[in-house]
Amino acid sequence: MRVVPLASESLGVRSLATFVEASGVKILIDPGVALGPKRYGLPPARAEIEVLRRMRKKLQGYARKADVVTISHYHYDHHTPFFEGLYESSSEAFAREIYSGKLLLIKHPKENINFSQRKRAWAFLKNAEPIARRMEFADGRAFDLGGVTLEFSPAVPHGSEGSKLGFVVMVLIDDGSERIIHASDIQLLNRKAVEWIVEKNPDVLITGGPPTYLGKRAEGSWETGVKNLNEIIRETNAEIILDHHIVRDRRYPEFFDGLEKRPKTFAGFLKVEDKPLEAYRRELHRIERGEKAEVPFGLG
Repeated sequence: MRVVPLASESLGVRSLATFVEASGVKILIDPGVALGPKRYGLPPARAEIEVLRRMRKKLQGYARKADVVTISHYHYDHHTPFFEGLYESSSEAFAREIYSGKLLLIKHPKENINFSQRKRAWAFLKNAEPIARRMEFADGRAFDLGGVTLEFSPAVPHGSEGSKLGFVVMVLIDDGSERIIHASDIQLLNRKAVEWIVEKNPDVLITGGPPTYLGKRAEGSWETGVKNLNEIIRETNAEIILDHHIVRDRRYPEFFDGLEKRPKTFAGFLKVEDKPLEAYRRELHRIERGEKAEVPFGLG
């Protein structure tokens, strides 16, 4: 299988968008990119907006190649909405390009979903269903695509058990020789997700870490995330690609140091420099104002 990480925090935006080609089937997972509207009380810096536009262009290019699009949940960094959004770099035209003529395998819009995501799902379905080749609610189901199986987990919490952020579905892609799990926004914080991953025994796990950047609101998540990911590493020996929420915390290399097998970020997998722009938004604004500030990555 060919795995192409498309966009993520280590590449400068909020996302876990991934492209997978398996036995000729081209799959686009979680096709969204976004910026945090506020961080440290500041809006996105110009450097973030520029990278967002580049990531949007990259995402659209891979969307044109895809046969199948999967959506784990309805946050805007995981799907592209049909409206003009500055911090999502979204538009109706971009959305139509992504979803038109595709097989859409998506999180159930009414079951195991919170109020906010239910509203977003309704808006998505209203626009996407008429233009999709076919749409299926994927929770807990498997789909045979001719030599490639896509198996979805039951809905699991978006983070810790009882999370107010709702639920997500994970997807296992199996071509008979390799098994890849994309475990979006489980944050490594709930047992149901960890147990499903261990049971499926992937060769590669693509996942997001805990939202430790939230400070007291995420108290204990660092320790729980390390414990749960180490369990997955011991039980499966999977290659780990770890990004998303954890990389919004500039201490994320220390989190990686606590793991029994060192993961790669999306940037690391692509053999480019990590550029966690959001984590350094204060410094980016100072640089834009002509003040002296340092960031641990290039801005070229």
